[in-house]
Amino acid sequence: MKQEMPPGGIAASMRTVLSSPLLYQILRIGLAALFIYAGVAKLCDPKAFARIISAYGIVPEPLLPVIAVGLPILETVAGIGLLFEIRGSLAVISGLLILFIVVLGFGILEHLDVDCGCFGVEELGKQDSLRRALYRDLVLIVSVVPYLYLYRRTHSCCSEIIDSYERERGK
Repeated sequence: MKQEMPPGGIAASMRTVLSSPLLYQILRIGLAALFIYAGVAKLCDPKAFARIISAYGIVPEPLLPVIAVGLPILETVAGIGLLFEIRGSLAVISGLLILFIVVLGFGILEHLDVDCGCFGVEELGKQDSLRRALYRDLVLIVSVVPYLYLYRRTHSCCSEIIDSYERERGK
């Protein structure tokens, strides 16, 4: 016997999954951990990270030390902020992802034979690592980041409505 799906069954199931606090927590903590790990890995050897940045040829030499230390610190702080749900941290991560996509795209278009530099030094694959990193960052900026923004928006809106309703009932 063929079982029929109730009307809106798949859509209702998707809404349930997408509105799950567990999925939100997993994605938020995963993205935070990714940025914390990437930042700390680069901070372990800022001179090597400066050499990777230099290989792209887009940062003036005098700024290399500042970028090689500042960027990983910003990544780490943004990751910690997202971990603890500090306002603005997701916006910083979004901005960093856009920056990384632009730089990786530049490296691919210029056929640079460099490490992506995403998680420290000496990643394998050079040009291939640029493509993989670009695809990973595109997935994050197109799916994970918008999901986190939408989840926050819909759930903070709903919690405000519920709080308002409960205050009205308490009068």
